[in-house]
Amino acid sequence: MKRGLGDPADRFRNPPSPAVRPPAGLPGLDPAWSRLVQAVDGEGATRTWHVLDNAPSLSGEPVGTLLCVHGNPTWSYLWRSLLALGAEKGWRVLAVDHLDMGFSERTGTVRRLERRVDDLSRVSNALSLSGPVVTVAHDWGGAISLGWALAHRSSLAGVVLLNTAVSDAGAGLPPALRVAHARGLLHLGTVDTPAFLETTLALAHPRLARDVAAAYRAPYRGARRRGAVGAFVDDIPLSPAHPSAPALEAVASRLGELADVPALLLWGPRDPVFSDRYLRDLRTRLPHADVHRFETAGHLVAEDADVAATLFAWLGSASGPDVDRLGRSTSRQAEQRESASHEFDRPGRSTSAARPLWAGLEERRGEQEPAVVELAGAGRTVSWAMLARRVDELAAGLAQSGVRRGDRVALLVPPGADLTAVLYACLRIGAVIVVADAGLGIRGLHRAVRGAGPQHVIGIPRALAAARALGWPGQRIAAGPLDRVTARALGVELSLRDVARRGRGAELPPAPGPDDEAAVLFTSGSTGPAKGVVYSFGQLARIRDLLAETYDVGPGTRLVAAFAPFALFGPALGAVSAVPDMDVTAPRTLSARTLAEAVAAVEATTVFASPAALAAVLASADELSPASRAALGGVRTLLSAGAPVPVPLLRQLQDLLPAASLHTPYGMTEALPVTDVTLEEIEKAGQGEGVCVGRPVAGVEVAIAPLTATATAPGPLTDEVGISGEIAVRGEHVKRGYDQLWLAQQASARDAGWHRTGDVGHLDADGRLWVEGRLAHVLTTADGPLPPVGVEQRVETAEGVARAALVGVGPIGAQRAVVVAETTPHATSAGVAPVELADRVRAAAGVDVVAVLVVPALPTDIRHNSKIERTRVARWAGRLLAGERAGRP
Repeated sequence: MKRGLGDPADRFRNPPSPAVRPPAGLPGLDPAWSRLVQAVDGEGATRTWHVLDNAPSLSGEPVGTLLCVHGNPTWSYLWRSLLALGAEKGWRVLAVDHLDMGFSERTGTVRRLERRVDDLSRVSNALSLSGPVVTVAHDWGGAISLGWALAHRSSLAGVVLLNTAVSDAGAGLPPALRVAHARGLLHLGTVDTPAFLETTLALAHPRLARDVAAAYRAPYRGARRRGAVGAFVDDIPLSPAHPSAPALEAVASRLGELADVPALLLWGPRDPVFSDRYLRDLRTRLPHADVHRFETAGHLVAEDADVAATLFAWLGSASGPDVDRLGRSTSRQAEQRESASHEFDRPGRSTSAARPLWAGLEERRGEQEPAVVELAGAGRTVSWAMLARRVDELAAGLAQSGVRRGDRVALLVPPGADLTAVLYACLRIGAVIVVADAGLGIRGLHRAVRGAGPQHVIGIPRALAAARALGWPGQRIAAGPLDRVTARALGVELSLRDVARRGRGAELPPAPGPDDEAAVLFTSGSTGPAKGVVYSFGQLARIRDLLAETYDVGPGTRLVAAFAPFALFGPALGAVSAVPDMDVTAPRTLSARTLAEAVAAVEATTVFASPAALAAVLASADELSPASRAALGGVRTLLSAGAPVPVPLLRQLQDLLPAASLHTPYGMTEALPVTDVTLEEIEKAGQGEGVCVGRPVAGVEVAIAPLTATATAPGPLTDEVGISGEIAVRGEHVKRGYDQLWLAQQASARDAGWHRTGDVGHLDADGRLWVEGRLAHVLTTADGPLPPVGVEQRVETAEGVARAALVGVGPIGAQRAVVVAETTPHATSAGVAPVELADRVRAAAGVDVVAVLVVPALPTDIRHNSKIERTRVARWAGRLLAGERAGRP
């Protein structure tokens, strides 16, 4: 497109200068990859591009080609890790510097989006590029790359996008770019000075190494070489009248044509430029795309995370492109999904899916008996009839208020009647509930909710204030009354009372099916950022049925739900639920008195509680009255899940609940329950290596992936007795997948139909499972892998040790064992253990312990307050033993 002399974009013209190769010695860049390629552009001028091409590093015919397109103000150096790994994997990788960018020719022209798409086609033709081609792009290179992809469907095998956009995602220009685009600042910040470049480089997490940052600066030294940096920003359409708006809209509107092309979105959520709203927009336009969010990464995601390994893992996976035969990519993905959907279509399959999750509530809707009893505050009792009516009103009202089937709804409401009603209302209309524990802390909760991308947020005022302050997406609905001023300040459009009023007399939409997505439930975050676990309606129904079958819970059962995951299933089971006066996100707030009050309120025979909550109960047992002790004496079943329960604690609980059968089911957010065991069975099993968690429940299979020398790559699954390895489980109730964590899902589901748990354990001769710790916490010593729990159990028998953590210090494969202990009495400071205590610990450990350290308290996870954060402890121990000032772990 020729432009007149008066065009404002003319101020971004670079003085013409030839293309050159990068200087020698740039870190990670093989000089053999660098080449100059000439082609005739759309105006008939011969132009020269600088291209990085790893063809000289390939040993044979490439599997396919990655065509990599950088954004602004980077250059093809961004893709150096893909060039290197591509050579190992047999892929040709081509990374092109845009004209006037990187080390390509400075043309003396201004090239807008349409022209740049044409430029990419011309240089790819000059390179004789043919299929199969997978396009890879970042930043504003995304629209250019997608324009090329739409024009070259015959050779296109896949599309990969990193932190980019094809629209304003309904919110206008990102704030960071709005500042850069401001009148009077644009040329100054992008061309006259390197401010825009330096700001971009500063977005790396962690900070770029000095030599790497210098490599990014190399092609942009001096204003005469930065004209296109400003031109790229100027080319972002701010309105439909912008010259590039039609070209960008043409790309955005045609993305549906790529529905049969495998796609992968790799995202850095800490990006202040392309925030999560742009990811949500791309997912809407490419709904079939696989997604992986690198939670600690930002805008320069290719620098912040191992994008290369993830990308090549995807290329070799069943959901990646079928490069052997172009055009078969869709059928390959379809075959994978079809195979997965029929994984459990075998004789004896449960019919859980035929009975909706809310069936227990429906079956009791005419009863005036209590359904939910709240003990907090003034207390409240809700009958089955009242609960069923409320669910119907809220379900219809939510549908009237714009909540659609498949919409995600974040529920930030404490357990009780309100949460029960709104949760089942959402499920009834096919909305997807997003549940993240406030116990994750504000940062963890923010990461979880923002990442899930809800269209609606229903919460108490405190939660809605956080939603407003943190910029969470979605329509906001208050779970309690708000005055108009507060509602306006919090961006609240409706209250649940308003929603129920809209729903009275309104017709309910059709119910969802068993294969529809039902929930995103977040893990505790005890081993890294909390992961969203996706469940279908059929899978949740199977959990309900497993609980009913395993623990004989159903209509007529009266239970106390002091553990949030179980609280959700009370109405589904048709059981009366009492919610004790406690903060379920802080288990230690449950006392013996408040537990007894909840038991007495409904004459409960079943109690669900976490280990930390039960420890708090025991610690406060002295305050119980005779009447409270009598109420607890009526409990027949106690379930405690979420973390290992020490046998001494169980024995003390047996004294407090003399008539109860004490169960400690093993499971995780991804699959609950997996196994079950009672105190009686634990004592019968005797002393062993790890924690005995019993036998698999009905319909669940357990296998072991044996540990290898490095402990990071367990082998094939086996049911061989006594072999320690990663625990894998299979069952109809196991998660559908992880939300927007493609890499994590691949790792956990690499055995078809199985979920690898990340826990380590073994099976004994009687079919019982023993848990020995987390895979991430296994020590890799010179003598082989060493799981921590068995050693810790032995150490905790030593006089003066209350609790212990076994951690590894040193390089992988040669780690040395270190014990870090809480003592009795508690140590007043952290440091090296007294000699006498260290001797007792070493004598009990049964392994070579290089050091024994003591701390006032071991750090534990937020949700359960019982899982030791061994990775954190290991880092602290390493610093202390290296002579650094380490403080406390």
